[in-house]
Amino acid sequence: MTGTEYVQQALAGLDRAAGGGVDPALPLYATTFVVVDLETTGGAPDGGGITEIGAVKVRGGEELGVLATLVNPGVPIPPFITVLTGITQAMLLPAPPIEQVLPSFLEFLTDAVLVAHNAPYDVGFLKAACARHGYAWPNPRVLDTAALARRVLTRDEVPNRKLGTLAAYFRTATRPNHRALDDAKATVDVLHGLIGRLGGHRVDTVGEAIEFARAVTPTQRRKRHLADGLPKVPGVYIFRAADDRPLYVGTSGDIATRVRSYFTAAEKRARISEMLAAAERVEAVECAHSLEAEVRELRLIAAHAPPYNRRSKFPERQVWLKLTDEVYPRLSVVRGLGPADTAYLGPFRSKQAAELAAAGFHDAVPLRQCTHRLSRRTTMPACALAELGRCPAPCEHLITPEEYEHRAAAPFRTATRDDPAVVVDALLARIETLSAAHRYEEAAVVRGRLAAVLRAAVRMQRLAALTGIAELAAARPAARGGWELALVRHGRLAGAGVSPPGVHPRPTIAAIRATAETVLPGPGPVPAATAEETERILSWLERDETRLVETTAGWASPVAGAGRFRDLLAKAEHGGSHHFSTERS
Repeated sequence: MTGTEYVQQALAGLDRAAGGGVDPALPLYATTFVVVDLETTGGAPDGGGITEIGAVKVRGGEELGVLATLVNPGVPIPPFITVLTGITQAMLLPAPPIEQVLPSFLEFLTDAVLVAHNAPYDVGFLKAACARHGYAWPNPRVLDTAALARRVLTRDEVPNRKLGTLAAYFRTATRPNHRALDDAKATVDVLHGLIGRLGGHRVDTVGEAIEFARAVTPTQRRKRHLADGLPKVPGVYIFRAADDRPLYVGTSGDIATRVRSYFTAAEKRARISEMLAAAERVEAVECAHSLEAEVRELRLIAAHAPPYNRRSKFPERQVWLKLTDEVYPRLSVVRGLGPADTAYLGPFRSKQAAELAAAGFHDAVPLRQCTHRLSRRTTMPACALAELGRCPAPCEHLITPEEYEHRAAAPFRTATRDDPAVVVDALLARIETLSAAHRYEEAAVVRGRLAAVLRAAVRMQRLAALTGIAELAAARPAARGGWELALVRHGRLAGAGVSPPGVHPRPTIAAIRATAETVLPGPGPVPAATAEETERILSWLERDETRLVETTAGWASPVAGAGRFRDLLAKAEHGGSHHFSTERS
């Protein structure tokens, strides 16, 4: 053929998916496939080299259309290609170039799954041609019959997975002969033969077939049934062992789809493979919306510490940097806060992080570092820090409690509650001095301490702004209409729901409030929930589309608070010591 032969029957009944593409949940019998084969000059896929395209469109075993054409590659054909395919240079001279063929082929491919034998080869040439000539590659779902045959057929059945071998095994009506259309027709029969074998593997949809063709492990294949019957709604899923122990907890906006992904080739994590081997069932906890799902996930992980979850397993291990209640206060790393504690910073995720921030305060203000309990009446020998001028020696009463409060303790209280400028300025000045003396490694250490102080102060003030509110109701547009609703009390999610489309959300909010969890205030910036939960809520509340409906108090941060140093914090976290600017922003 020297021109484009395009024969297509009526396509009544084809459902065009929103935005194009094919729904992976579509049954195989209802899926439209375009089976493609290319002949080429044998070179690399550089945008040219295609000498012939053959494509057959089928659905439910019925042929819907055919596209076949020779293509002028614009370069001589190697003699061995002519011997292999029978395509000569004279045959290609009147043929259209690939840039004229692509529009018809891409239209032919619309809303179909692309099928090819050794698909990466054919897809590579087609994608390169589209890129070279300015056509957008539609990125269709691709099913490789060679890969599918490796999963379905054993070595006892076929010695290899070549198209000719498979065509002989399935007794195809057309035998492959290295011409594009005949090879495509043979591949259609091979595809139908392979699909007939998939039922025994519990593969019924096109998405399952594509994933099945990939290199999944025997464990994934054996445990695939664990994803059966799960709801396609937002929520939390729990993989449980034979003794019902939670092994892994996760969250998703579509539980069924997310759990199925654990049994595909895309899942390659070693620890998840180990978890799947031990899992015996998957439990689903349906939630009103994504925020409730995220919060439930955090709470379940904290409550059960599943062995295969890495993050948020031990929220009780958070620590605080507290100013002690003494005549001459000092900084102390503690596990919890009490009602009498008024000056603190945190929470920190580790003791090391708290100690790094403490070192920053010690660099900036003259807080004592010894652990002795000092008295107004009795003196003690001074330590080496006093001799080095890094401590005002309250142990020897060289500074009064009032002056110590003014010079050392008050800056810590101010930096944590309100404005950390005094500490920031002192640390910036120290970094500048060290950098000017080319002591870049020491400057980098101070820079790390500055980042630790600012990171903790920004986080704590942000948390405290929300947790100080007794109750806050907020709404966010739901994807399918209506509103996602959240009731937050002292930074804890106390209730959640969704109001139906076309219905005012106030009655739903009232129902949520009536059944919401009672949350009591307490000490610290996270009195009723973990910092991770409150931060998830903050992230949801701060989205542009979220609306505040009701609140019992104003939601605000200090005007001159730590938040104004966010740019400086970013520089401190990412800048090199001798490139780090000592400007505030």
